[in-house]
Amino acid sequence: MAAYGFVSGLPLPLSGFTFRLWLSDSGATLAIAGLTAWIGLAYSLKFLWAPLLDRPPPLRVLQRFGRRRGWLLLVQPILGLAALLLALSDPAAAPLAAFAAAACVAVLSATQDIAIDAWRIEIFPEQRQGVALAAYVWGYRVALLVSMSGVVAASASIGWHRALLLVSVPIFAGVLVTLAAGREPATAAPPERGFSHAAIEPIRSFLRRPSSLLTLAFVALFKLGEAMAGIMTAPFYRHLTFGKAAIAATGPFSLAATLAGITLGGWLVARIGVGRALLWTGTAQTLAMAMYVVLSLTPGRQTVLYATVSTEAFAQGLADAAFLTFLSALCTRTFAATQYALLSSVPALAIHTIGGVSGVIAASLGWTWFYIVCMAGALPGMAIMLALLQRQKSTA
Repeated sequence: MAAYGFVSGLPLPLSGFTFRLWLSDSGATLAIAGLTAWIGLAYSLKFLWAPLLDRPPPLRVLQRFGRRRGWLLLVQPILGLAALLLALSDPAAAPLAAFAAAACVAVLSATQDIAIDAWRIEIFPEQRQGVALAAYVWGYRVALLVSMSGVVAASASIGWHRALLLVSVPIFAGVLVTLAAGREPATAAPPERGFSHAAIEPIRSFLRRPSSLLTLAFVALFKLGEAMAGIMTAPFYRHLTFGKAAIAATGPFSLAATLAGITLGGWLVARIGVGRALLWTGTAQTLAMAMYVVLSLTPGRQTVLYATVSTEAFAQGLADAAFLTFLSALCTRTFAATQYALLSSVPALAIHTIGGVSGVIAASLGWTWFYIVCMAGALPGMAIMLALLQRQKSTA
């Protein structure tokens, strides 16, 4: 599961942070850098084609590996090829081609995530799902370190093209992980009307619940302020004159702080419950963004940069532990996989649509006021969470 987390985490920065930093180095404007948030819509809209992966893969030769591994063996080589094409592109000379390659990476990576999540749910018994997910997160975070800090550090000495070519190799190696993975239990493919059952009925089931629309509003807004802040970090760091070596050196701080935050957040959920944990961790996540304001007022100070990255990563890990537990609790067992894909897509949808204008906001207001706006952007989600908790108390 850790290996699957690793191959799942590698492609994400190639259409996100790493790609934006590459664009910034190539001379792209803030508005263009902000538009990369829309590439991430693939992760938001993956529920649209998720039911397709509940059917056998189209190539008969892959069907003997099972539905989940069969789809992975189809998608993973194409994903590796897309990463290779991105590494060979030139955003300065042909930005549209680079954007197209990054978009292909995002779509294929999101499809890989669907299949891996489905495989995990089917292969592990319920009592081991938590352990499997923890292993996945650790592998995922290590991959982000490689694909972000590792690529940035390597680009300083061997250039962007070679650095990105190096990371495309382990993306191709996802095929080996799938071949080594156990086959999920054989289950009958859904009938022809299965698409409606898999795609429509989970939504209907969720919307029948009390406060379902208010819950969806909270899910959409809880991570919005933090995500808007994170989208613009690459051009923000470059504006503050931090070099590639300094940016790359933030990776270990971010990884350690995130894992510590996830661990503490999980303990907090078990200790005080998911509702109260969301309030505490959401508050910590909002306050942590104040470090970006401090950093904007102290350009070039590496100690402040590392403190900012560590604080933000720790708070994000805290909030993620509570938020993912909350999303899991919203899913019924019958539609757990589909509802989780849908719910996890909702915050990403808000992030990659509203977040797409973050570059315009930063250019208009300046960095200090931009991050103050990001802090304010977290408040509506917190207010909705308070309303949900109040409704729960009144119906208890």
